[in-house]
Amino acid sequence: MRVGNSKGVRLPKGLLARHRIGATVTVHSTERGILLAPSKDKRLGWDDTFKAMAAAKDDDFSAFDPTVADGLEDAR
Repeated sequence: MRVGNSKGVRLPKGLLARHRIGATVTVHSTERGILLAPSKDKRLGWDDTFKAMAAAKDDDFSAFDPTVADGLEDAR
């Protein structure tokens, strides 16, 4: 089916579920053809974020200094 200047593909719901494919896919071009794979959420969770910061020795939190006096801790 046409989707703008491209072609669309319909995949059965059961096939998508079996391969854990949600609303988006990653498309890879291979020697054998086109490979569709589940998209990975590129956002890190808190644990992964802290691990990445520690590995990069990223401990400069000076950008947050202006928030210290914002009064939010008293807004209970």
